[in-house]
Amino acid sequence: MNPYRGKILVIRGGAIGDFILTLPAIAALRRQFPQAYLEVLGYPHIIQLAIAGGLVNQARSIDARPLAGFFARHGDLAEDLRDYFSEFDLIVSYLYDPDGIFRANVARCSTAQFIAGPHRPQEDQKRHATKTYLEPLERLAIFEADSVPKLPLASNHPAPARPQLCLHPGSGSEQKNWPEARWAELVQQLLDSTTFDLLLVGGEAEGERLQRLAAALPPARTRVAQSLPLPDLARLLKACTGFIGHDSGISHLAAALGLPGIVLWGNTATEIWRPLGDHVVVLHCHGGLGQLDAKDVFAQVRTVWKLGG
Repeated sequence: MNPYRGKILVIRGGAIGDFILTLPAIAALRRQFPQAYLEVLGYPHIIQLAIAGGLVNQARSIDARPLAGFFARHGDLAEDLRDYFSEFDLIVSYLYDPDGIFRANVARCSTAQFIAGPHRPQEDQKRHATKTYLEPLERLAIFEADSVPKLPLASNHPAPARPQLCLHPGSGSEQKNWPEARWAELVQQLLDSTTFDLLLVGGEAEGERLQRLAAALPPARTRVAQSLPLPDLARLLKACTGFIGHDSGISHLAAALGLPGIVLWGNTATEIWRPLGDHVVVLHCHGGLGQLDAKDVFAQVRTVWKLGG
């Protein structure tokens, strides 16, 4: 008998990439307990992806203020959250809780089996993050689950008239970004030597960079999508032929959607954090991203998308 025919809660904070890298664990729970009600608790602008992809039954926003009591030893627990946690039969938490205070407070109001997963992988283990996030589920007899994040999302955008390549010229850290001048060179090569239309995407942090890059490009072959809700961005990406970006959550999102891609990688540990996918290429440069030449990236474009010339 399925012991969790009732309710399962997965708690996941962190950034976009952290959530995407936890998708294999969420998918593994769904496969193991197909009759269970599965809910995710996390940041609202990110967990919408789980609903859009049909991975969970419901998503609830982490509201930091009432949750604060759960991180204080013997804290004052908000009544609505006491009732909320009491509804679940299994809780899998990836929150940072080194002293087990959150876990102990949840136990004050819930009889659920509680499994504490790691907030982040240990860098010295040299193991991909998805496998680290799957490991706690071995307690539920979940072994050898697929460790590649997948977001089964249908695009509601019509197929573009010409193949469209998505470019994300930013990230959460300027140190992870390829120089803007190199992006401008690559964009020009793409326009001159391929039939791709270009979709430039980003958030507030990349706004000025997007506008500067787009200003020099023909409007008929260029589109800018800035600060879209993540499900809308995901559907837009799904209609694209491929993706080029940095070490960022959007690169992980593109890979989870199954897009072929090129990721321009800096100094982050590749074996732990790289986006996973059969057609995702990670490009390094010995001297750092600043030394990566546009012509070398374009050569990889020809290889990935099997372009002649």
